[in-house]
Amino acid sequence: MALLDDVKNELVSNDNELPTVIMAQAAAMMRFGGGLRPVNNKAVIRAQFDSLSTAQWLVDVLRIQCKRDAVVSQVTRQTPNGTVVRYDVLVEHGATALALQAGLLDRRMRIVAGLAPEIVGGNIAQIKAAWRGAFLAHGAISDPGKASYLEVVCPTAEAATALQTMAARLGISAKARKVRSSERVTLRDSDAIERMLNLIGAPRSAREWTGKRSDGEARGKANRLANFDDANMRRSARAATEACKKVIHAFDVLGDDIPDNLLMAGRLRLEHSHATLEQLGHLADPPITKDAIAGRIRRLLQLSDKIEKSRA
Repeated sequence: MALLDDVKNELVSNDNELPTVIMAQAAAMMRFGGGLRPVNNKAVIRAQFDSLSTAQWLVDVLRIQCKRDAVVSQVTRQTPNGTVVRYDVLVEHGATALALQAGLLDRRMRIVAGLAPEIVGGNIAQIKAAWRGAFLAHGAISDPGKASYLEVVCPTAEAATALQTMAARLGISAKARKVRSSERVTLRDSDAIERMLNLIGAPRSAREWTGKRSDGEARGKANRLANFDDANMRRSARAATEACKKVIHAFDVLGDDIPDNLLMAGRLRLEHSHATLEQLGHLADPPITKDAIAGRIRRLLQLSDKIEKSRA
């Protein structure tokens, strides 16, 4: 969660943009954070965020750019995972005019299901700003070391399509999908996530995310190799124990009637129960290959089986 907070704090620090770019970001924040809705037979704009700095950025922009007053209120609710704090931005006076200005309403006074065509088809700076606003409103990113994803929860399928289209204009492949009752746009490729963070204005967070992800992948690889080696050792120990039991049984069945070369191989197996076949071959006098020692032990067991069956 700390990484997500760092990303959003870095994104709201971008304050040197043109008015049209700032408006594209504010419009996306209002659309993805909530939007225009009726309350007590009156139209209001309400948008909810998980960061106070994000909510305050929108309030300041609405006051300076749009000459609209907005208030921030803290909302707390209990969930199975604990207490969740959110920040509501509410515009009560002039909400309809603001909705028209931001493209939440079209000229026929109909609610725009996605984002305004002027934003989706705007210049690249507006595209980046709209993606930035959508991520600030409802974005999430994976913790380093886990399966990589960057995701935005969308209010409608049309909003998801708009976000996917704008990602394509930035040269990034994003997948729109429905998860339970919510529409989402997701990036899974690590390089695409890093590039998107850079494009929307979070280069420092992109470097941090990439660095921690690389460290996590290195640790994960080391753990997998250690587990693999440990599993191999356990498997070898079980195989050696099993082989020793079979050799002991073969000695019991054959008694003194064992060829010298097979007797030597069997004794080496019992005296060095945890040694590999290659090591047993080096211990032989004279030294032989691991295939030769394996062949002698195999013939010893086969001879034992043959004698045992003939006696039966």
